[in-house]
Amino acid sequence: MDEQRRERARPMSPEERREALIAATLPLLYDHGRGVTTRLIAESAGVAEGTIFRVFSSKDELVDATVAKAFEPGRMVADLRAIPLDAPLRERALALTGLMQRRFAGVFVLMRKLGMAGPPEPPPDDPGRTRAIDETLQAMVDLISPDQADLRLPATEVVTMLRLLTFSGTHPKFTGGDTLTAEQIVDTVLYGAVTRDQCSSGRNHR
Repeated sequence: MDEQRRERARPMSPEERREALIAATLPLLYDHGRGVTTRLIAESAGVAEGTIFRVFSSKDELVDATVAKAFEPGRMVADLRAIPLDAPLRERALALTGLMQRRFAGVFVLMRKLGMAGPPEPPPDDPGRTRAIDETLQAMVDLISPDQADLRLPATEVVTMLRLLTFSGTHPKFTGGDTLTAEQIVDTVLYGAVTRDQCSSGRNHR
């Protein structure tokens, strides 16, 4: 108990405080957009308003840092690696697609709330960002690769198709609000829309 109290009493470093304020700000942006107040942020973070300005020069700087964090690549890697590789291919693909859907849906809502036409420009020549993107893509490919022998396409191409269909099938402007389910996306990519017998017999191509 004494150890826990000492840990709670330990003051945060400036970087830890920044991260805590960003974490408190992100869910507020979905409700209030850039209209969120420092009072609301402080209440959510459990700090005084003045604490915000010890680590951020303005509310806009905090909001910008929060938006950048929301779009930061690599946030799905741990969840991707938690998907069991011994599960059937379709189950792994459904789990992968579900993660992507939640990620895309959250991003689209945030962009709409903030009036953003697109994601923020990434910093130039950021090796950490490139590494995070590569790590995420590799984690996706690793989920499909165990069944490579049964695939007509390389696992990397299957992942590309899943990502593209998930993005377009989750975007409200592309779907008119009638978004695709994970099952629709996965079954279209893995099995197509027409059975092989129908394709070879030409019954649908007279």
